[in-house]
Parts: sequence; C-alpha cells; structure tokens
Amino acid sequence: MMTWNKFMTFEDVELSRDLSGDVGGPSTMNTHLFLGPVVHTKDNGELEIFKNGMILVKDDKIVNVGEASSNMDATAEKITHLQKGQFLIPGFVDCHIHAVQLPNLGIGYDRSLMEWLEKYTFPLEKKYSDVEFADRVYDAVVKQTLNVGTTTACYFASLYGKTSAILAVKALKYRQRAFVGKVNMNAARDDGYCETTEESIQATTEFINDVTSFGDPLVKPIITPRFALSCDMDLLTKLGQLAVANDVHVQTHVSENLSEIQLCKEMFPECPNYTSVYNKAGLLTRKTILAHGVHLEGAELEILKNRKTSVIHCPTSNTCLRSGLCDVKRLRSSGINVGLGTDVAGGNSVSMLDVMRSAIQVSIHLSFSKEEYEPLNYVDVLHLATLGGARALAIEDQVGSFEPGKQFDALLIDTNSTNGPLKNLSEWDVEEELQRFIHSGDDRNIAQVFVAGHQVK
Repeated sequence: MMTWNKFMTFEDVELSRDLSGDVGGPSTMNTHLFLGPVVHTKDNGELEIFKNGMILVKDDKIVNVGEASSNMDATAEKITHLQKGQFLIPGFVDCHIHAVQLPNLGIGYDRSLMEWLEKYTFPLEKKYSDVEFADRVYDAVVKQTLNVGTTTACYFASLYGKTSAILAVKALKYRQRAFVGKVNMNAARDDGYCETTEESIQATTEFINDVTSFGDPLVKPIITPRFALSCDMDLLTKLGQLAVANDVHVQTHVSENLSEIQLCKEMFPECPNYTSVYNKAGLLTRKTILAHGVHLEGAELEILKNRKTSVIHCPTSNTCLRSGLCDVKRLRSSGINVGLGTDVAGGNSVSMLDVMRSAIQVSIHLSFSKEEYEPLNYVDVLHLATLGGARALAIEDQVGSFEPGKQFDALLIDTNSTNGPLKNLSEWDVEEELQRFIHSGDDRNIAQVFVAGHQVK
C-alpha cells in the first residue's frame, strides 16, 4: 500500500505504474491488429458494424478501421483473431460516479435524496480524512469499474484534497482514463464536513496542481462544487474563475429532486431556476457536466443549449432514491448532449450495463403515459454510454468510437464465456449478439478491456 506524504510526487505515480504489471503489463505492442466483428455508433447515433472487421492499433491510437482485407496479417506485430461470439465495442464512459460512496452501495434506498445524504453519505465521506481508508476504497473502486468495462470515469472524491489525489494515483496505477474532483462545500454543517471559501479555493488549487504535476494526460482534475445547496454564490463564482484560469472541466448536480429544487430557489432567490445559479457563477461551459437534470424547466434547457453544457442521465440512482423519471429524449430534442452515469452509491451498481438497461426501462415507463413516444433502444444506450459520454466530457476527438486518430479504448465482448449468463443455444448475427449483451450480459462477458492501447483486463 502506498504511504501518503504531504504532496504526491511523480515518482509515486511511476512506482504505481511499475506495480501494475499484474493488471495491464508495462506497455503495449507497437502495432496490434484485431480481426473480427467491430461495433460502434457514429456521430449521428446510428449503429455501424463491420462484420468481417479489423482495427489496427499503433501504440495507443487507432491507425485503421473497417472491413478486413486479405493482406492485413502482414501489417502488425501482434494479431488477435476474434472467435465466434466475440466482437469489439468502444469502452464505457461513466460520466458521474462518487468513488467515495462505494462502501454504501445498496444502503438507504428507502429514503429520499436529502434524507439519504444526511443519514448515510456525509458520515461516510468524513472518513476520507483517513489516508488508509481512502487508499483501500479508491483501489477497489478503480479495479471494480475497470472490470465492468468502464474505461473512462468521471469521479467525485471527497472534501479532502490530499486524500482525493490518491484516487488519481489509483487511476494512473491501473491505467484508467479519469477525471477526478475534490468536492467543494462551504455551507456550514453541524458535523464539520465543510470548509471556508478560502480553504476551498486553496485546497482546490493545490489539488489541480498535484494532479497536473503527475504529467499524464490520462488523468485530469475536475472542479467539483457538490451542488448549489452546499456552496454560496461567492464560492461558486470563484470556482468558475478557477476553471477558466486553469482550463479544466467542471462537474456538479442539477434538478435531481423536487425538494432540492425548492431549497435551491429559497437559497438563491435572485435566480429564477436551479441552472441559472450555475450560469450566474460562470460555471457553465462546454467542459461542464450536470448530473441528473430530472426536472429541468424549459428556460433551463435553453441556457444549457446555449452554453453547450451536457446533462448526465443517472437512471438507476433516480429510481433508487425516487427522484423521478428523466426524459432523455426531451433533453436531446432540445439540443443538449446527454451521457450516462452510475451515480454510485445513489445508483445500486458500478456497471454501466445496468445503467444502460435502466435507461431503456425508464424510457419505456415514460412511453406508457406519452402518446407517440418512441422509447430508447439498445443502440441509443450504447451511444449514450460511449460516444455520447465522450462528447459530454468534450473528449469525443479522443475516444468514444473507433476512428483513425482516436485512442484505442475498447472492450472485447465474448458471448461464449463459459461462466457468463449468455449461452449460445441458437445462431445469432453480430447485431443480435450485441442486443443480447446489452440486455442480458455482465462483466463475465467482458473478456478484455483496453485503455489507450493498454490491456487492463
């Protein structure tokens, strides 16, 4: 286990990489050719399948993709031939997950959001002042999310900047693409889980510097005001300025729960709605993601569209904490990009597959009360979990689909896994195998995981 000094160093990160040989090995082959079915979605959300496909990877990037030609075998140092029932898809992008909350997975779903936060969440998060506890949980979080195919994760850590940086180190150790945020909260609390405005800005600045100093573009800091109820306008505005000055991403919550929205309007009477609080603070940018957005008003949709700010749909959490049914199709038809998030531990699973299924089910439930409403399907949720999430994080030029020049973040799916839930008792084409995996597969069908060309599972 790593020991924690006042500041993380680049040498600590290098040591972590050396220790990760049991996971992904020290490096990739120079060129790696995959031959077999390739599946992804295009910019317009349509499914594209290369049934006799190939992807040529050099170092960490895709060089070529498409239908295989007869002379492909001679072009690579390493060749992987996919077997019957196997296919490649892009890695999953979890745009909203509270790494600190993993120990509370499955607890408190008989309560509403605000009750759940006070009873379970804040007491747990206070424990992250303990280095050993933080190290143990963050190690488990990154391992578990990689195992279920999350190649990119956007993490909330805790109030404590120095232990939050441990999460960044774990992501680097196991080679997961990640955005890591030290949480900001300056609203006074009886339990002491808060900070002053000055402490918050200083700790956030130090956190950004610590993570940036690791010198690896795979893991980046993200500014993380918890939500409007935990910060006053002064802190929110200063965080907006900090984001611009450092050119970093921003993440927070919006319009998750009706009682939360009412409290927000009482706390910020000068703002007509929840979204306008963040807009006034200068926090809404192309690099900002807002989790939930269940109950957004029409005026809020217009603000988000104009700011090019994305919404992260968290259907399992919205169901578990009874926050409501988010209409993703309404958001998308309003010109807002949408990604998906597990929202652990409000959500009951770290698996993006579970979130994808829940997104379909929520959409079907909405269709029961809406005339001529076409619910989301398996192609829609694959797009949301891959390229949609990458676009939400403004990294669609790097990951999310298989295109030359993008980094190779990918999952090798095997529907023939002997221990998995999918049994090939009949003949299926590639698209049918994809449907089976999305609706009924699990981590046992995710045979290999690649991040930036490195095999990490």
